[in-house]
Amino acid sequence: MATSRYEPVAEIGVGAYGTVYKTCDLHSGHFVALKIGGAGGGLPISTVCEVAFEHPNIAWLMDVCATSRTDREVKVTLVFEHVDQDLRTYLDKAPPPGLSAETIKDLMHQFLRGLDFLHANCIVRRDLKSENILVTSGGRVKLAVFGLARIYSYQMALTPMVVTLWYRAPEVLLQSTYAIPVDMWSVGCIFPLFCGNSEADQLGKISDLIGLSTEDDWPRDVSLPHGVFHPRGPHPVQSVAPEMEELGAHLLLEMQTFNRHKPISAFRALQHSYLHKEEGNPE
Repeated sequence: MATSRYEPVAEIGVGAYGTVYKTCDLHSGHFVALKIGGAGGGLPISTVCEVAFEHPNIAWLMDVCATSRTDREVKVTLVFEHVDQDLRTYLDKAPPPGLSAETIKDLMHQFLRGLDFLHANCIVRRDLKSENILVTSGGRVKLAVFGLARIYSYQMALTPMVVTLWYRAPEVLLQSTYAIPVDMWSVGCIFPLFCGNSEADQLGKISDLIGLSTEDDWPRDVSLPHGVFHPRGPHPVQSVAPEMEELGAHLLLEMQTFNRHKPISAFRALQHSYLHKEEGNPE
C-alpha cells in the first residue's frame, strides 16, 4: 500500500497511540480512516492480526503498512473503514424523547456480538466508551480504536492505567489484577452512571448505587482496605436511570458487580431476556 494513495481531509482525533485522519482513497473515491503512529509501545502486531478478522460489528481493518523506519521506531499506518459518527454523536442526534427501547436493545445486541468476538479470540478491549463505538447511518455498530487492546492470557500482567475513569471496573480502580470481565463492566457504563473525579470518588459512587462487595470478595493486593468505604446503597438502578425497564436493570447489575469472578460474559449477556423480550411482554 502506498500512503500517497490517500488524501487527508480532516483530523478526526489524537490518542496515545497515534493520530486518526479522515482520508479520501484516491483509487476508489471512498473515505477511509487512516491511523498513523509508532509501533513501539503502540498496538501490538498480534492484536492487529486478530482484529483484522472480518466481523460485522468490528471496524474493518483494510490494510497495514510500515511508512518509515528508524533505528528506534517503526511508523505504522492502519487503514480502517470510515464511519462518520460515534455512539455519543448518534445519541445526541436522536430527537426527543430519545431512542426507542427496541433501538437500544438492537444497539446493545450488536455491541455485545462484537465484544463476544473479541473475547472469544482472547482480546481484552480495555477502553470501551461511547467515543470508541461507531454507528453507521444505517444503525450498524462497529467497535473501534484498539490502541489499548491486548491479547490476553491468565499468565500475563496487565498495566493498571487503562480505561477512562468513568468506565473503570473496581479492580482497575483499585489497581488490582484484572481480566476480560473489566470490559463487561464498561459495557454497563456506556451510558455513564458513575461520574467520579478520582479513583476513590469513583469507587464511592459505585458503592452508593450497587453496594459494596463482601470483605471476602475484596481484592487482597490493593492499598485501599474494604473498611474505608461506607456506602449508602444499594439503590435501584432506576434511581439514576428512571426510564430503564426491569429486565434492562437486571442485565446491568449482572455486568456490574464488585466480585470480579461473577460478571456476566458477553456470550451469556447475548442470551439475556432483556435482549429477546418485546417491550411490555411479561417474563
